[in-house]
Amino acid sequence: MKQNRRWIIPILILLGISLYIDLPNHGGIKLGKNPRDFNTQLGLDLVGGVQALLEADLPPDVEVTQENMQTARQIIEDRVNGLGVSEAVVQVAGDRRILVELPGQKDPEKALSTIKDTALLEFVDFKDISSQEVTQLLHTKILTDYQTASDELESANPTSEEQVFHTVMTGSAIKGVGVTTDAAGNYLVVFELTTEGAQIFRDYTTANVGKILAIVLDKELISAPRIQEPITAGRGSITGNFTRETARNLSIQLQYGALPVPLKVVQTETIGPTLGEESLQKSLKAGIIGLVAVMLFMALYYRLPGVIADFALMMYALLTFAIYKWIPVTLTLPGIAGFVLSIGVAVDANVLIFERMREEMRKGASLHSAISIGWERAWPSIRDSNISTLITSAILFWFGSTFGASIVKGFSLTLAIGVMVSLFTAVTATRTFLHLVLDNIKASQHPRLFGVKS
Repeated sequence: MKQNRRWIIPILILLGISLYIDLPNHGGIKLGKNPRDFNTQLGLDLVGGVQALLEADLPPDVEVTQENMQTARQIIEDRVNGLGVSEAVVQVAGDRRILVELPGQKDPEKALSTIKDTALLEFVDFKDISSQEVTQLLHTKILTDYQTASDELESANPTSEEQVFHTVMTGSAIKGVGVTTDAAGNYLVVFELTTEGAQIFRDYTTANVGKILAIVLDKELISAPRIQEPITAGRGSITGNFTRETARNLSIQLQYGALPVPLKVVQTETIGPTLGEESLQKSLKAGIIGLVAVMLFMALYYRLPGVIADFALMMYALLTFAIYKWIPVTLTLPGIAGFVLSIGVAVDANVLIFERMREEMRKGASLHSAISIGWERAWPSIRDSNISTLITSAILFWFGSTFGASIVKGFSLTLAIGVMVSLFTAVTATRTFLHLVLDNIKASQHPRLFGVKS
């Protein structure tokens, strides 16, 4: 009995943390320098947002492989998450198109420009070019000897007057990227190179002190610093006329690599939240009705143990929602459906335990023994059924990840979280509450409190 009661303090602490996270407008938790907000993330179908169709910006006769499109899809998905858009839909649509859905985005132009830009970074050798020539080339397109498929098409027959510069290294050698400011308050994009990239950078800067190493983004010259001394630490910075937002967008693009094919926006649509709000209200109403119905059934059929299970069920709902906000999980209509379904799963374990418990009490067992024996005999069934559900959720999540079906991913994720939380609340929390409340009650004197006929 004492062993079971030891769980009460951790359970109450967990309940308190869940209540704090679930409360709106509490300011979050400060982790490090930045506070961690716990806002509810809603999907495109509930909060509205932007839906865009991107297409490979190449002539129809140029082949675009599926490998390139899948790579582009993954990079776009990483960039979208870098922008703070969770659970966005990014999937390949046909041979040359990618569908992107951005829930809650208020500035679609800014988000799409960051997503679709190729972001090919090159460190280019300008040799002994004069400062006047550098000024003329700044923010203009130049030719380099590092060519992508689209570049080769555009410069298949360059004129003799066009100068081709040598690319020393590309952005693929960058390991990490960040944004900072210098002493004057100007924004810089700082980067760290891979081991191989650091060696290339060290060798080049050591041999070319006093010369210009240009920084070129998508063939446009954005900065042309002069090498003052050898750079041997494998770190550097990109200077330019950056604002905080443009520096952040550039760092996101560089962090997740260059797109293998250039993309253009062929269709964009802003989806309003009106229908989503109505659907959300109906879904919440359905969830509340389902929760109340389950709680009434448990209280009426199992009496006092059912009331205790209802308290554990409320704890389950609070804890699950807190986990959704902590991760965070973006709630869509299918995701809410998974949560509502998991309410039924959460009460399954209690039903099995209580039925076993009542069987033991009918045989004359003490309440303490009935709780322990009922749990032990019900556990194999609870374990197997929940593992089966988790396996199914894992398969659905894999299917959604592989084929870009984020609706399926949302459903499987919320269902899996609900199942795991229900195992804790039904098996640990309910058992602890039962021992805490009922150990000093003689079931033989109050059989109706336990749904056992005298």
